[in-house]
Amino acid sequence: MAEILQAYPEYQETVALDKLRETEYSYLDEQDHLYLDYTGAGLAAKAQYRAHEARLENTLFGNPHSINPTSEASTQLVEEARARVLAYLNASSKHYTVIFTQNATGAARLVGEAYPFRRNKKFILTFDNHNSVNGIREFARRKHARTVYLPVQAPDLRVDPATLASALGGFQWKSGLGLFGRDRTTSHRKGLFAYPAQSNFSGVRHPLTWVSLAQRCGYDVLLDAAAYLPTARLDLSSPAFQPDFLIVSWYKVFGYPTGVGCLIARRDSLDRLSRPWFSGGTVQAASVGIPWHRLASDGSGFEDGTINYLSIPDVHFGLDWMESVDFAVIATRVRCLTGWFLERLGGLKHSDGSPMIRVYGPTNTTLRGGTVSFNFLDDEGKVIDERIVARESSAERISLRTGCFCNPGGGENAFGLDLPALRQLRHLSKKSTLDEYIELVGLPSAGAIRVSFGVASTAGDVDRFIAFAERMYRDRVVHMTDLPPREHC
Repeated sequence: MAEILQAYPEYQETVALDKLRETEYSYLDEQDHLYLDYTGAGLAAKAQYRAHEARLENTLFGNPHSINPTSEASTQLVEEARARVLAYLNASSKHYTVIFTQNATGAARLVGEAYPFRRNKKFILTFDNHNSVNGIREFARRKHARTVYLPVQAPDLRVDPATLASALGGFQWKSGLGLFGRDRTTSHRKGLFAYPAQSNFSGVRHPLTWVSLAQRCGYDVLLDAAAYLPTARLDLSSPAFQPDFLIVSWYKVFGYPTGVGCLIARRDSLDRLSRPWFSGGTVQAASVGIPWHRLASDGSGFEDGTINYLSIPDVHFGLDWMESVDFAVIATRVRCLTGWFLERLGGLKHSDGSPMIRVYGPTNTTLRGGTVSFNFLDDEGKVIDERIVARESSAERISLRTGCFCNPGGGENAFGLDLPALRQLRHLSKKSTLDEYIELVGLPSAGAIRVSFGVASTAGDVDRFIAFAERMYRDRVVHMTDLPPREHC
């Protein structure tokens, strides 16, 4: 504790979270578990489970597609949750609407399948998007729109501003001056620009100013906030920050409930979408005798079937819980732990002084979140297979993430794969395995190790992981034997 306080004295201001660790998140220490996968999923406080149980014990709830008492009880709480989401994001109901989905992936699909892609329009996105966003390119391709990827550059895995300016058009980049150009706000839309507010691979936080920049160049903007919102706030009240589409999975923010996400969409942007189908709950009326239907209004036309009305109210409580804890305190703690962890990783050396760690992304806390990706290097400088680390950390009751984290572009840029290497993938058959793919393109591993911090993390967690790393991998030469085949990244 003394060492982290010397490096990050503001850590002392977060001691209230230690009390929460002992009470609301006590199951971690009771089970001797080290949880380091907050980017994968947040942890729920015991209070969240108690609130859910109390609500179901005291009130009857029914399918909201009716006007009976149980239906109206559900409808009321769902609408209150919508309002709470807007309030949390400081978004006006006049300009934004909340569409409940199963997760951020479902929210991205809603945009992708309904966006008016066509020839001469572009789908621009950064290399480090989650596959939930990468998949939108298939909708763009089917409508003959062009997909343009913006690479991230090692070692920090950030986008070159000149590359961004060139792709968007209408702006120029000059060193020392940044992006500049005349305001090209237009009703003619050139396509869709999508990027993560925070990369779930590297932890890089891309500038939120890109939203207005892209819009001024004539693009709609989809902002993936799934990895960003667990440790940072977004304010949609500013005219300078009005993303057209915002996607989020709430379990990543506060652990419970799972199976509930949101598409938060500008109403005028939503009007530009055209759904390719309709289903129960999405229509005001439909005819069988003639091919006619009318979608429900106010965003509910994008909610397919019966929404998860028993869990959506838990989003309301989860947001209340996060604010009661004090979000600024959480953000400070995560920043301190991330910086402290990066410093400790940098200090891990083999006996001959060679590094034990290779970090992918920023090695300090500047413009980054609490997600750190890296690989262990053995005594000969070779990357230790992530399957070995997964197996050995699990045996120590450590939960972390291994693989590519559903973010192949981040890994491709981190490992320096170029187009000639990637073109080799054309030689793979549909029955080829992931291991054959890795061997063909020359990857040293299927991805990386990812450690991430959240509301219940402590300096003791960092100490425990560093001790594990030193004990298991210092001066070790690892031979890859008896490893299971990789099923997915």
